[in-house]
Amino acid sequence: MIGNEWVIDSTEVIYYWEHPYYPHYLIPLADIEAESLTNGALSAADSTRPDHRLVPWQEVDRWFEEDEEVFVHPRNPYSRADAVRSNRPVRVELDGVVLADAPNSVIVFETGLPPRYYLDKATVDFSLLTPSDTETSCPYKGTTSEYWNANVDGEGTGGVDHEDIAWCYNFPTIPVTPIAGLVAFYDERVQITVG
Repeated sequence: MIGNEWVIDSTEVIYYWEHPYYPHYLIPLADIEAESLTNGALSAADSTRPDHRLVPWQEVDRWFEEDEEVFVHPRNPYSRADAVRSNRPVRVELDGVVLADAPNSVIVFETGLPPRYYLDKATVDFSLLTPSDTETSCPYKGTTSEYWNANVDGEGTGGVDHEDIAWCYNFPTIPVTPIAGLVAFYDERVQITVG
């Protein structure tokens, strides 16, 4: 969609890998409202498919797979994101200061990434966190609702700030619904101890 108008509507889309990391969509020309797209937006990415065009992701406001919105890029059918509930305790520390201490979590196993531990907000010490304006999107989890910076002196001023260290998805995609409203920390930037 661009604005509130459908500019592409197809059941004949082909996954196309221009780079090895993630696919694009090759779309039949007949299913594209070309006049709605900016000049030069369509490219013939694959010479074996002259009747298909690649539409750069940023040329369209919103993409959908069936009735479900797709974020950032098409989902790779060879990648997964699984949300698994766990009763193992998780402790999160930063420079020796405890940011969270949870009796359980939801672990997200996503292809190519380390496991992420999503914790109940009641187990997070928000006196050490300040809201951030950052928003990110993921094709497997959706768009973040909240981000936080950490201030490890606990007073809110004069401490060491660690930007965008934690985040939350209030309305994640259906496959990872168990993480809704839970908080995750960048494992690479904090010390996480799992019992």
